Amino acid sequence: MTRPRSVSAGELTGLLAEYRFMVGPIVAHDLNDPRNVIFDLTNANPAIRDIDPLNPGELGRYIFGAIKAAGATLGIGRYNEDRILYRSGLFRNDSGSRTIHLGIDIWASAQTPVFAPLPGRVHSMADNRAAGDYGPTVILEHELDNARFYTLYGHLGRATLKGLAEGLPLRRSQRFAAIGGAGENGGWPPHLHFQIITDIGDWVGDFPGVTAAAERKRYLKLCPDPNLILGIERLRPPDEE
Repeated sequence: MTRPRSVSAGELTGLLAEYRFMVGPIVAHDLNDPRNVIFDLTNANPAIRDIDPLNPGELGRYIFGAIKAAGATLGIGRYNEDRILYRSGLFRNDSGSRTIHLGIDIWASAQTPVFAPLPGRVHSMADNRAAGDYGPTVILEHELDNARFYTLYGHLGRATLKGLAEGLPLRRSQRFAAIGGAGENGGWPPHLHFQIITDIGDWVGDFPGVTAAAERKRYLKLCPDPNLILGIERLRPPDEE
């Protein structure tokens, strides 16, 4: 049996386009419903400048208030976005403030089911309990044309972890998780953080979901646009400059 090989972001982009017919939805709601709210969480949006990002009630009122006003079910948070939400010291490291978002967020009610978009297996999982962290997190391992890559699901419900085990195989469209509430998901309003990873290295049950501007190019190569899987037509191509 041929051992799966590692894959670059460029090659994975081509593979996911080629095998697009194999990709299933990760939530039951339509990600292309025109009523869905695409959020701007940068400093350019004056509505969020004074919001405390670690106050789930305050941030949740803004997020879900906008979703309700639009008559929508979902909100979408963008990839490769320089977010003012991460101005807290919790998001600093030796490279500076980690404000560049490496996934796509799907803001939806707690207990919204989450499905595997492709066949794969559970690579690892963990409850990342620190304030502002992912909370319960699952990483899946996938193969396409003998190339290995990973998808990460953060801010899940704690019950998710009880039903899974490392190495567990999953079918496409199999339910394996649910979105968690603020009391269990790192202190955030309910949402799913979805991310693609080409090379996970030694990470287990965790992987950076935001990075500093100084490390942006390196991490964008490790974490290509999740919209390659989600297929949200209204999301503009990421600005990698």
